[in-house]
Amino acid sequence: MGNLLCCVQIKQSNVAVRERFGKYDDILQPGCHCVPWIFGSNLAGHVSLRLQQLDVRCETKTKDNVFVNVVASVQYRVLADKASDAFYKLSNPRIQIQAYVFDVIRASVPKLNLDDVFEQKNGIAKAVEDELEKAMSAYGYEIVQTLIVDIEPDEHVKRSMNEINAAARMRLATNEKAEAEKIIQIKRAEGEAESKYLSGVGIARQRQAIVDGLRESVIGFSVNVPGTTAKDVLDMVLITQYFDTMKEIGAHAKSSAVFIPHGPGNVRDVAAQIRDGLLQASSHQQS
Repeated sequence: MGNLLCCVQIKQSNVAVRERFGKYDDILQPGCHCVPWIFGSNLAGHVSLRLQQLDVRCETKTKDNVFVNVVASVQYRVLADKASDAFYKLSNPRIQIQAYVFDVIRASVPKLNLDDVFEQKNGIAKAVEDELEKAMSAYGYEIVQTLIVDIEPDEHVKRSMNEINAAARMRLATNEKAEAEKIIQIKRAEGEAESKYLSGVGIARQRQAIVDGLRESVIGFSVNVPGTTAKDVLDMVLITQYFDTMKEIGAHAKSSAVFIPHGPGNVRDVAAQIRDGLLQASSHQQS
């Protein structure tokens, strides 16, 4: 019915190209328009003004001879005032954009090592956008934004990179574990040294207390029993300790201690040996 009345409807975000006798006549904006076909007017086609996106996957090689797939996402649209150029000058804008993306990526990536490609992907995207903007503006297209959305190395390269990262993390973990063990050993050694020091101090104090006790016993016995000497008192102390020791050994039914030779008289011999050894040591030091 619209065709019979020469009326056409153009939807929002679209424009239509009107021709007259096969020649470009005008761009029709959204709304209702009269296209009198009886006077040679007709609609040649429609052009969308909406934002469009094209994802381009490009395989190329880096400077260190690693093959990668670079995925670029190009967002573009037709300029309303240049819709006629977009309609007549390009038959397939997507192929044209793809060709420019291939050209820029394959010219930029081979100059970079693989790690640098990841670090400079924004620079690559900017180079692609600038080249597309310069080329596509002549055809009535605006390049809104260009993104490098993915960089995929070869599967073997990805596996090798993961192994390298895993090895580096394992080495770091090993170093940390070794440092922890080192600290534990140092602290343990410091604890043992402190324990031995305190034990030595305790033994020294114990011996000092024994010496002080013996000295007081000798002095008290000499005062209370006139005519006794220090030697007599020490012999008596040794005999007393001998009987105390025998009493403690006899109190345990499963004791396996054996004294050879055995007898109270041997205590005097032991005391004499100790005394002679001390005297000999003193004489050697004096000489």
